Amino acid sequence: MITCPWCNTSYTLFQSSCQKCGGPIPPPVTTPLNAGARISPPPPPAPRPFADNYAWKLALSDAWTVASLVFLLLGGIFTLTGIPLTLGIITSFVGFPFLGLGLIFLAAGGVIFNKGFKKARTTVKVLREGQSVLGQINSVEMNFAVRVNGRHPWTIKYAFQAAGNNYEGQVTTLEKPNLSIQGGKSAYVLYLPDAPENNALYPHP
Repeated sequence: MITCPWCNTSYTLFQSSCQKCGGPIPPPVTTPLNAGARISPPPPPAPRPFADNYAWKLALSDAWTVASLVFLLLGGIFTLTGIPLTLGIITSFVGFPFLGLGLIFLAAGGVIFNKGFKKARTTVKVLREGQSVLGQINSVEMNFAVRVNGRHPWTIKYAFQAAGNNYEGQVTTLEKPNLSIQGGKSAYVLYLPDAPENNALYPHP
């Protein structure tokens, strides 16, 4: 049984990329890993075969990006309701607040979504082209203040070194981290050599 390390979809036969999320699936490991290390196999050399639509999976697992879609939906409803009301002479006093609120929702939702999706695309670039280094998981915590699709997201914080400097990063996921992603354990980190602040865990949760 082959399991996608990105979305946990299982396949009976090996394939290089997941049909569900588009993430690459590493080939089966024929030699046992060091049981004490409990880390995933090292990432393959760049470029790695990440599909463009994997950015959507990353964006939709972020609570703020999901909230921005709600803002856009509300903005569309209020705007479409406010336009005809504003054009009516009798109903214009009601239409202006609807239209104004709709435009505010659209603007806020657009800004937040653009920021979240841009971040997701940068993460895909890191996963495709990033340089590999062995880092360490600092903490793994569930965020009880946020709920997305009925689930609380997990926040994984990690640290690594690049060009003699220390860096930290974090990733949010709706999937429960497996046993290889626990505080104090080693984990592979990918980063852009010209901008190490852009980094990601590998495999990306």
